[in-house]
Amino acid sequence: MLTVVIDPGRPPGDAPVLELSGPLETARLEAALARLAAAHTGAPAWHHRVHRHGPGRHTLRLTTHGATVREAFPAGRLADLLTHKVPDTPTARSFPATPLQRELIADADAHPGTDHQVEQLTWAWYGPLDLERFTSAWQSVVDRESVLRAAIDDGPEPRIVLHDRVTADVVQVPHGAVAWHTLVGRDRRRGIDIRRPGPLRITVLGGGPAGRDGGAPARVLLTYHHALLDGWSARLLVREFYRAYLAGGRLPGGERRPDLGDYTRWLAGRDTAPARELWSRILHPGPAATWPARPEAGGGTGTGRTRLRLTADQTEGLTTWAAHWGSTESGALQAAWALLLYRSGGARDVAPVRFSTTVSGRGIPFDGVEYMPGALRSPLPLSLVVDPRSSVPELLAQVRDRALDMAAYEWVSAGQIRSWTGDAGDPGDTLLVVENPPRGTDGLAAACAAQGFAVDPPESLGVRTAFPLTVVAHHDSDGGLVLTACHDRARLADATEVLTHSALLLGELPRRADPYTPLAEILELLPAAPPAVGMPPSGRFPPAGAPPPPPHITAQEETPAGPGTPDPAQDGTFAPPALVTLRHAAHPDAGAVCLVQSPGIPRSLYDRLARAYRGPEEIVLLPSPPGGAAHAGFRALRPLAEAGRLLVLGGFSGCGAVAYEIARLVALEGVRPPLVVLTDATAGTALARTLRTVAERIG
Repeated sequence: MLTVVIDPGRPPGDAPVLELSGPLETARLEAALARLAAAHTGAPAWHHRVHRHGPGRHTLRLTTHGATVREAFPAGRLADLLTHKVPDTPTARSFPATPLQRELIADADAHPGTDHQVEQLTWAWYGPLDLERFTSAWQSVVDRESVLRAAIDDGPEPRIVLHDRVTADVVQVPHGAVAWHTLVGRDRRRGIDIRRPGPLRITVLGGGPAGRDGGAPARVLLTYHHALLDGWSARLLVREFYRAYLAGGRLPGGERRPDLGDYTRWLAGRDTAPARELWSRILHPGPAATWPARPEAGGGTGTGRTRLRLTADQTEGLTTWAAHWGSTESGALQAAWALLLYRSGGARDVAPVRFSTTVSGRGIPFDGVEYMPGALRSPLPLSLVVDPRSSVPELLAQVRDRALDMAAYEWVSAGQIRSWTGDAGDPGDTLLVVENPPRGTDGLAAACAAQGFAVDPPESLGVRTAFPLTVVAHHDSDGGLVLTACHDRARLADATEVLTHSALLLGELPRRADPYTPLAEILELLPAAPPAVGMPPSGRFPPAGAPPPPPHITAQEETPAGPGTPDPAQDGTFAPPALVTLRHAAHPDAGAVCLVQSPGIPRSLYDRLARAYRGPEEIVLLPSPPGGAAHAGFRALRPLAEAGRLLVLGGFSGCGAVAYEIARLVALEGVRPPLVVLTDATAGTALARTLRTVAERIG
């Protein structure tokens, strides 16, 4: 049993120090530090020194290149990893996370308390909506699909744990209680806690008998985490939900197989040598153009979202034209994006460009994968060579050939490619996602109409990924192509210009591109200065023929993110949890010990710990804040901290990251921060003794 004590109140110039009691496994420490390094790729390299003071007593210090690592080092997260104990006899089925999942988990861990890797689908529901049957139908889907009962097991090497029973997370909000855009923003910022079973949340605005809300349609919002589900999966689950709802709220049959565990075993048997050879050959080494905007087009904070729509006629013309050249809409978008990168890179001759594009992960020889929900969609690096003397059909052929090459190895991850190719595997700064919904919705509209209601197709609201700029393309119910950009405003203040230029190329390529038109002529369509929002640049269209109608920018919003931004709890996103008093103080001057609840740890264990505690201090329990939000926990504990009574934050592995961040927030208020004490869940009595020793030392 290992116990970790962290002092968040050390001077800013000091390196983080962890006091360790118990057996310290060197391999476990190295694995934990490697996982943190993978989750914080932009941070300096961390070096550690371990000082042994005696049997089972060590001090761990973290430094970087001779300088100190300050508050950026996730000391609480390291404590979680070091104290995590894998049960000798698992109570639930578990298996290792896939390489793709490990990368998605690392990105989510690098941005705690944010919406990284969280995506939303939404659609309108016209007519009566039986909320009881709605909830029962989603519960039936959860019971059938094991991935909806999955959670991340938080050891140094992450595992997926499948729980036997999970309650569907369905919330209904009456019409008029909150504006739709406010509800969507709050839900997105709430995030998804992947360490709790259930990576999916369903929110309904409105609903009920027809006419109760003046006939206004209900709006359904589906929120999910990419570490366990992708866009294809979400649409599969929506289809399964409709089957259950139309059948009275219950799906026939038992649990689906194959499932994610079966896929993981299949993946472990793949030979990576051919994939390694392919990616080493098709990725161009050296620098490449990777950004589609001017270098000075950033400087903001938070996340921006911008949406642009091509008309149905423009979309149909683009699809027909691409098919004529043996390509697809996706290929045309990638070709246009390559031209944007080339133009922004300032090249005048042959030059490479690099960006990432997603593959569905379903084009693999694994029976049943097309109908299996899971995290399979993978962003893979794509490297193209743009020659201004070549033609658009030649560029489309290059895109098509790369897509065919990648199709044979949709099961690899970007991290694996980087490990094989070094710098050549750098995915670039942008990601293109083309949503291709699964087949099998024929007859749905008629079945819904027979029961007196109608629904729109689910529509993605975009996703914040590890890339500074992600563009998601999908079709709306009218057949128009919709582009949604989610971008880091420090790199790109506004994506309107980028999307407008993309739409300009997509509209002009069918009109101008033929085997005799060089790319240089197409590149001349891109203006040197930004056009007006939604309008083509004056005088840049060719004189022959009328220009296509301008693309329509339908929505733009921004969300704050990062240090120094407003507390999310202030707008009601994270209500502070109510403290639970497990034991009152022996006298008014006694301090307080706060136990922070970890995901998956039952309340009874904290009650037993409070009974085992020997000391006069008050013992309180902080229930797990929603989504692990440290701000919400800090608000609940602020009165104790300001009164000088909060001595220690303690708990079991899994709460360390939140507890450490709460302690840091206390320190930023100019108040003495509590120490953080962590151990595994099998050592309740030992934790009680350590908490008492620490409280005595402080008090």
